[in-house]
Amino acid sequence: MTSGLPPSIVDVEQLEALLSEPPDYVVDAMRNLDGDLLILGVAGKMGPTLAMMAQRASIGAGTPRRVIGVARFSDPSQQQSLEAAGIETLRCDLLNEDDIQRLPDVSNVIFMAGRKFGSTGLESMTWAMNTYVPALVARRFRTSRIVAFSTGNVYGLTAVGRGGSKETDAPQPVGEYAMSCLGRERMFEYFSSTYGTRVAMLRLNYAVEMRYGIIADLARRVASGETIDLTMGYFNAIWQADANAMALASLQHAASPPVVINLAGLEELSVRAVCTDLAARLQRSVSFSGEEATDALLSNGERASSLFGHPRVGVAQLVNWTAEWVHRGGATLGKPTHFESRDGRF
Repeated sequence: MTSGLPPSIVDVEQLEALLSEPPDYVVDAMRNLDGDLLILGVAGKMGPTLAMMAQRASIGAGTPRRVIGVARFSDPSQQQSLEAAGIETLRCDLLNEDDIQRLPDVSNVIFMAGRKFGSTGLESMTWAMNTYVPALVARRFRTSRIVAFSTGNVYGLTAVGRGGSKETDAPQPVGEYAMSCLGRERMFEYFSSTYGTRVAMLRLNYAVEMRYGIIADLARRVASGETIDLTMGYFNAIWQADANAMALASLQHAASPPVVINLAGLEELSVRAVCTDLAARLQRSVSFSGEEATDALLSNGERASSLFGHPRVGVAQLVNWTAEWVHRGGATLGKPTHFESRDGRF
């Protein structure tokens, strides 16, 4: 079902259509899965297009199911756009156990809720969202398949040039955000071992599209003439639609004990090289400060690629799309990644 890639992305409508377009392997996954799908934390950066992809793939597979998006929906327009796409929505405070108990029984759950930015100074809220809520959800949906989003931050920094942290590497989280995310994983692991719950843990690092993500952050800094700090000199990036697709297909791989899968691009991208490319496309000069450290937050995406195939959109295409989007003054989500943080403070 994947069409040819356009040379540019002209507006949000086209962007969201691309981000929600299911590849054939996701259509197959939706055909092979039984039951309805509940997406917890659907109102985040990835949730809406993931829900739309699940809906489109289920229709394409000829497998009717309820796709239900759950969030607080502080922005009512987001709830309305999901419902217009055929996705059911439910308002829920996941910190309220009674709210969780009232959610419908389903066969499949994707857990996307979490807290990162603003963690410093409100660490207890970060731990509540990232560790306590997963425990409530894991107990409530212990008979379901669960795909739980985690983060590559649980690995800590790794040496540049070794291919990134692998799923078999021991976690070494730095900072309370990363530690609380490891706590999230441990909660799902505990309930999986207790009840035999099938779980897939997805360590994401980093999803990008034109409105947010590391490449968009760098493009806007270059466009505004900011000096680029090179200390965190390397990163991974994966097109959000590829991350969406891999997450949905991971429902088929959920197991007890949980399977861990990195969602990451296959290349160690250089901040210096990407910014130089962006500057050329934006017809701007770029200046740098500092020197690249010998380590960075990098994940190895080979396991995901072996399960689902290589990402459909490469780095050159992402850089080109992003530069054109920023040059035209395209929309932004206003959510910088702060990827340059090396002390785990967000």
